[in-house]
Order: sequence, then structure tokens, then C-alpha cells
Amino acid sequence: MGNKKERSTLSRIPAGVWVLGFVSMTMDISSEMIHSLLPLFMVSSLGASAMTVGLIEGLAESTALIVKIFSGVLSDAIGKRKELALLGYALGALTKPVFAMASSAGVVLAARVLDRVGKGVRGAPRDALVADITPPQLRGAAFGLRQSLDTVGAFVGPLLAAGLMLLWSDNFRAVFWIAVIPGLLAVALLFFGLHEPPHLRDEARTNPLQRANLLRLDSSYWWVVGIGALFALARFSEAFLVLRIQQGGVPFALVPLVIVAMNLVYASSAYPFGHLSDRVSHSRLLMLGLMVLFAADLILAYDDHWTVVLGGILLWGLHMGITQGLLAAMVADTAPADLRGTAYGFFNLISGVAMLLASLIAGFLWDRFGAAQAFYAGAAFSAIALLGVTVHSRRPTLS
Repeated sequence: MGNKKERSTLSRIPAGVWVLGFVSMTMDISSEMIHSLLPLFMVSSLGASAMTVGLIEGLAESTALIVKIFSGVLSDAIGKRKELALLGYALGALTKPVFAMASSAGVVLAARVLDRVGKGVRGAPRDALVADITPPQLRGAAFGLRQSLDTVGAFVGPLLAAGLMLLWSDNFRAVFWIAVIPGLLAVALLFFGLHEPPHLRDEARTNPLQRANLLRLDSSYWWVVGIGALFALARFSEAFLVLRIQQGGVPFALVPLVIVAMNLVYASSAYPFGHLSDRVSHSRLLMLGLMVLFAADLILAYDDHWTVVLGGILLWGLHMGITQGLLAAMVADTAPADLRGTAYGFFNLISGVAMLLASLIAGFLWDRFGAAQAFYAGAAFSAIALLGVTVHSRRPTLS
């Protein structure tokens, strides 16, 4: 019975959501082929420290999130979400060859930042497009589906990277060159496969940053923004997961397989939990996700043996599956339809600042006191966020 309902829900999700999901998947294959190896490449080939890795990753990921505010506002102002998303995906694809040619950490930083600018440009318009073309009663399922397809790319990419590293005797640069191909495929799929709803272009447009418009983003929306920021503080860059598993003596070529395992859990859980979020309390799912993240951080802090670290990383993937589509759907639910791009932009701006801070803290603690302290800090932020959700869940305004 449950499977029939699942199939019925999937069949009702608009075709555009599927296209956006497959675009995300192919770009993620490209990105993760590089990102699953990049921390090891920086440390082993370019001589970077953990603090440098944390700085680069924090700046790159926070740049992506901060840029989303501008693309989100612009997509609301001009009513052309597809063009902005296409620009972002094209920029991401064109930066991939730079990683293969990088000769220093500074070049990697420049490539990472430009790549993440592309992610930032496409992110808010894409999420707003999903909300625009999906009926409200299917929104959680739609965001969960897009996230699941995106995360399929996040485990196929590292899997390809591991296979090619074994085949080519740890040749990082050759793998990075191959990663260019799926990036270009994502751009072509979006260009030819998605047609933006015409009513978005026909509506009257106002400046989304006018005071009267910003006041329409009420306290329920800003609460979602605050919780998203606490999640970002508790969940710093996944580069530290890569470094942690390598500490346990896992060969370079096999390290991406651990990220594959994490993203398998993420991909397989994102749609079911997204579908579930259309029917149950959001606050309970948030609390569940935070408890899982808290446990993951404690396990990762406990020991660097690969079996222990794998357990923590799998829980990390589960918490992502529980929460990421849910938070995206909550933004759509609490923001006016004509301000969705702006709403996603502000949400990601605040999360971006938190992500940068978290990665810098993790890198500092890692270098100064050891890896365990970085993950204990993540557990502390998880506990703070859990306390906040628990207190707020007792209010009747939270679904």
C-alpha cells in the first residue's frame, strides 16, 4: 500500500522537477569527482595544512551561499529563473579544468571560489523554480526528490574518482580532467530540457528589497533562517570527513568510497523524509536530524579507525537526508510566492556566514588541538540547535 502511494506521488511531481534533479545529478558527479579528492590533493601534492583546507573550503562554500542572495533577488525582480540557473551551471562547468592545472593552494582557492559562485548563482533560482512549478501539497516530496537525484551524483562522482585513481595510479589531475565532461552535460540538459512557466515572466515586478516587501518575510520565515544557520555551524565542510577517514590509514584511492557510502544514505533517505515532511510535524523531523548529527559528531570524535569513522559518516548522510529537503520546503512554505528567490537568498546568506565560521573553527581546532576537538565543537552546536528547536516546538505557530 505504501509503495503504491509513493509511486502515485512520484507520478504527480512535475516533469520540470525531474529535469532539475537530473541537472543537479550530472553537475554533482562532476563536482564530487573533484571535491572527494581535493583535500587529499591539497595536503599531499600542494603541501597545504588542515587550517588552509578549512579556509579554502569555508570561503568557497560560504561564497556559494552568499551569492545566492543576489541571484535570488534578481530572479524575483526579472522573473527569469532559468537563465540565471543556466548561467550558474555554465560557470561551474567552465571552472573544472582549473583544478586539473592547479599548481598551488592559491589557484585551488580561486577555482573553488569561482566554482561556488556558479553554485550560488544557480541555487536560489533553481530552488524557487521547484517551488513555483510544484503544488503546495507535493512540495516536500519535490524537494526531497531533487535532493535525492542531486545526491545520486554525489556518490556516483566519488565512485568514479576512486575507480579512476586505482586505474591511473593516484593521478589526481587526470581524474580532474574527466570531471569536465558531466559538468558540460548538465548545462546542455538544462538548456534543452526545461521550459520556465510563462506566468512567471508576465507578472508585475517590484524591487524585492523594498522595505514593504522585506516586511512580508515574517517571524516564521526568520525562524527557519536561524535554524538553518545553526545547522550550518554544526555541520562544517565535508572536507574534514575526507581528512578524518584518511587519518585511519585508508589509501588515497579508496577514500572517495567512504563519501560514496555517505551519499548513498543521503540519496536513499532524502525523498522518503521529504515525502514524510508533507504529512508530519516539521519540528519533530528537525529534532530527529539534529540528534543524528549530534551522534555522528561524537562518533567521529571518538576514534579515527576507519570502521568507527564510517559509522559517523553514514549518520552524517542520514541527517542530511532528513533535514536538507525539509529546510528548503520550510522556506517555500513561509515566504510569499513572489519573494521566494529573495527568501532562499537570505536563508543561504546567513547559512553561508555560519558555514565559513564553522569551517574556520574546525580547521583551527584540528591544527591546534586535534581532529577530535573539531567534531566535539560540531556536537556542541548540534546540541544548541536541538535546544532551540525543542523550545520553539512548544509554540503553536510551528507546524
